[in-house]
Amino acid sequence: MAGGAGLAYGAMSTMGLAPALADPAAVRFRSPSSGDLIGDAAGDRSILILGGGPAGLCAAYELGKAGYRVTLLEARQRPGGRVWSVRNGTTETDLNGETQSCTFSEGHYFNLGATRIPQTHITMDYCRELGVELQAFGNQNATTLVNYTGDQPLANTSITYRAAKADTYGYLSELLKKAADRGALDDVLSREDKDALAEFLTDFGDLSSDGRYLGSTRRGYHSEPGAGLDFGGGTTAPYRMSDVIRGGIGRNFTFEFGYDQAMLMFTPVGGMDRIYYAFENAIGAGRIRYGSEVRSLRNTPEGVAVEYVQDGVRKQETADYCICTIPPNLIGRLANNLPGEVLTALRAARPTSSGKLGIEYSRRWWEEDDRIYGGASNTNRDISQIMFPYDHFGSDRGVVVGYYSTGARQRAFESLTHRQRLEKALKEGAEIHGPKYRENVSSSFSGSWARTKYSESAWVSWAGASGHGGEATPEYTKLLDPVGRIYFAGDHLSNAIAWQHGAFTSARKVVTQIHERVAQAA
Repeated sequence: MAGGAGLAYGAMSTMGLAPALADPAAVRFRSPSSGDLIGDAAGDRSILILGGGPAGLCAAYELGKAGYRVTLLEARQRPGGRVWSVRNGTTETDLNGETQSCTFSEGHYFNLGATRIPQTHITMDYCRELGVELQAFGNQNATTLVNYTGDQPLANTSITYRAAKADTYGYLSELLKKAADRGALDDVLSREDKDALAEFLTDFGDLSSDGRYLGSTRRGYHSEPGAGLDFGGGTTAPYRMSDVIRGGIGRNFTFEFGYDQAMLMFTPVGGMDRIYYAFENAIGAGRIRYGSEVRSLRNTPEGVAVEYVQDGVRKQETADYCICTIPPNLIGRLANNLPGEVLTALRAARPTSSGKLGIEYSRRWWEEDDRIYGGASNTNRDISQIMFPYDHFGSDRGVVVGYYSTGARQRAFESLTHRQRLEKALKEGAEIHGPKYRENVSSSFSGSWARTKYSESAWVSWAGASGHGGEATPEYTKLLDPVGRIYFAGDHLSNAIAWQHGAFTSARKVVTQIHERVAQAA
């Protein structure tokens, strides 16, 4: 259908009946080359980049290809910014004043920041270009559980995704087929349409010959079928239709339908930060100054000037241009000469709370007892979800993400000490997976982005903006243009907010803007 529509649209365009389709090559990013400005621009140009997260490192990498003199200032002692992998030896003091030191076993880790990469994102391209090895990330799993609190039917009941999907899709198919059979859809469906729909629904919902959902092997067996005459322990019985509908056990199914949330995704072997150490290596460590906390940002008649503190020493750096990738909620704290309307636009970015807790177990009970290999269990408790390891399958231990929560649910954890977070997560997790969830815990580490220095937010949103193809707000649009010689970049200035892809696309846009500006000024 999509292919036919595309051909038809193309034919209409050639006849002048529809707008011409955009040429993909016309908008495809081309890395600037050192040969682009030969004979046009005198001397080399200097670029000062503030922030060593995805946007800053991507910009430094791409500009370096073209021969620009790049200096990157990063307040942390590591690359990646909010993309942060926690492993043995990681130490962090949060804004609550608590210091944690990670003691996970060698080779084990969890991504406190970005975890998964959609196949369509240019993050995949950079992994290939930089030689970062990838592995599959199972975004959902039929063996994980859903369990929701409340007074509705099936509340506080742990149900496998497999069974919840079978019952939800089965009963919905039965209801829709009944509606069609009784003529409720005759105003929109022909007889042929209804026959085709009935055939689809019978298969989709695994309906009986008379159009009822009676349960299905899709729900699973009491015991697995085996050899010979071992036909298994029989299929599990479905819940009642009204209980399934009122219980809302399918409330998380739409997650997998999201464009950026396919069932199969990818992640770097050894941690998401492998990408940013690869960027660091490609850029050259000499161009990156870690431990550099920016204090001021100003346009000058000659270019830009930035003051920062490194190892207790106040320093100043000047350059022809600056790319600021510092989170928008923090830029206003810098001494600056930015116009008032730009500061107002920066304040319009709304910080979002998010955090995670990694729990290392000395026994992989989720595999041994429950046959869970990757994926996540979902709930409406504050922990939101429990994410299971996608690596070290079959080993003797592993790190489970005990919660990955955002918004109000995350704020329930932010003021707590790490021990309190762990206890709350274990209590809620045990309500889903049983007493074993509290056993064999060997170590843990938690983080809240709102309480993390130099971030104070997991990502931002813009009031009135959909973030996916909607109209841009005036504040968002204002920051897309440079202020003198200062440019802004980051995932917050993209249509893929909270994704590394968004930061990369924003960085590429700014790199292109600066490169074109230099060429035009020659």
